[in-house]
Amino acid sequence: MSENIKILNELLVDIFYDITNVEKKMFSHGKFKDLSITEVRTINAIGINKPKKMSEVAIDLNITVGTLTTSINRLVKKGYVKRIKVEDDRRIVQIQLTDKGKSVYNTHKDFHYEIIKNMISGLNKNEQDILIESLKNVSNFFKENNR
Repeated sequence: MSENIKILNELLVDIFYDITNVEKKMFSHGKFKDLSITEVRTINAIGINKPKKMSEVAIDLNITVGTLTTSINRLVKKGYVKRIKVEDDRRIVQIQLTDKGKSVYNTHKDFHYEIIKNMISGLNKNEQDILIESLKNVSNFFKENNR
């Protein structure tokens, strides 16, 4: 194994664990301490734009609708998510973030923005493009192996 592969492996593993640990610390204190990281990621998958069907969010999170239902029940109880019945078809239930849920979403988004800002600081446009292409390759690898 080449030295670069060893270094990149260590960096990717360390970065993954560091991001997860910082997220856990960030959401284990303050006004969102009642949320788990899984719940924060569920909030992120729901998004702030428009109501979503449970099946859409479950697909985004790569979990079953049953598993998502359990999580949504907790988030509704905590006041982060609300259920909306579709007028045309009362069998369809959509979910949407409350203002409290949107605050979590924005806090999480800002955290990731700071990571990216730090990652590209000091890189010129060409280096940023190379980084983007490299990360696309990694992302595609995971998508292909997650099917």
